[in-house]
Amino acid sequence: MNIFLRELKANRKSLFIWCIITALFILLGIAKFSAYYNNPAMVAVLTDLPKQVLSALNVQAFNLTTITGFYGLMFTYYALLLTIAAVMWGTDIITKEERDKTVEFSLTLPVTRARLVTSKALAALVNCVALLLFTWVASIVSAVKYQPDAEFFRFLSLCMLALFIMQMVFLAVGIFLGCAMKRYKLATSTAISLLLVTYFFSIITALNSKLDFLKYFSPFKYFDPAAMLNQSKIDIVFVGISAAIVIAGMAGAYLTYTKRDLYI
Repeated sequence: MNIFLRELKANRKSLFIWCIITALFILLGIAKFSAYYNNPAMVAVLTDLPKQVLSALNVQAFNLTTITGFYGLMFTYYALLLTIAAVMWGTDIITKEERDKTVEFSLTLPVTRARLVTSKALAALVNCVALLLFTWVASIVSAVKYQPDAEFFRFLSLCMLALFIMQMVFLAVGIFLGCAMKRYKLATSTAISLLLVTYFFSIITALNSKLDFLKYFSPFKYFDPAAMLNQSKIDIVFVGISAAIVIAGMAGAYLTYTKRDLYI
């Protein structure tokens, strides 16, 4: 069977589970928004929180009484969900051959290791796109009740573009770690730990302006939802940095996997 199709079939259950998780998250989020919708009194309650907390959560940047503002606040949480899925797919789709003791079978196929990585990477990419599209559609369906305007749809489209780029960054990182790490059992945990560290960087840069330089090390700071809402564009500089990370990650994956000893 074609490796690409085999991987798509093998990951159907994982994709389904992530779609369910995302749907539940969106439903919980929209249920919470119903308390803020056209209700400034609820937003006023948030002003009692410490300024550091408000800055870290980016609360002050959005009008939470509107569906557009609420989705702006939720953007980071969507990013966490989708990037965790991407980095896990990236590492697991490579390391599972060693984990499941099927490396010997894979090596007997008339394909090079580079082609093996390509097929697996494309299958993981399809999963990421499918999850993104599901998130996009679910977001629109959940927002229809609140009569979203053109600004909402434009902002949501920019958010989805930003999420896709972030997915590609962490997918490439996951694939690289899956290909490069000799201790394959640690690949996924290392990838998730790295993702959480970069998320932590995005939090502390919001708390301390002196640490603003850390934003270059955190894809979670590459695409500011407030800027996307107010300027209707994404920062091309960070798009370039993201592209460089993806290219470097995939190049590293091919170079290391073709030379590394695999556990049979």
